[in-house]
Amino acid sequence: MRVIDNKEENRFEAEVDGYKAIIEYSVQPGILSLNHTEVPEELSGRGIASEMTEKVLLQIELRGLKVIPVCPFTKNYIEKHPEWKSIVANEAKKKKPSQD
Repeated sequence: MRVIDNKEENRFEAEVDGYKAIIEYSVQPGILSLNHTEVPEELSGRGIASEMTEKVLLQIELRGLKVIPVCPFTKNYIEKHPEWKSIVANEAKKKKPSQD
């Protein structure tokens, strides 16, 4: 899977079988906040979101940036793969889940 950074749209994109999966982000100095992951229904159940998240986190790490996992999928992915906690921005580590 090839994941590209569409900086004009502030999202990472991967085309699979003619469908586009995306991870939207916002930019802060030295940090990308991963805000939303979306995989078309036609691709569901194939591990596309996990594979894409792995590649996006690797790109962020290689750029020397930190990540704030706002998206619930991304947060869960990092919890299941603690090797990525090293690139989580300190302010994201301090926040506790809301008690709504």
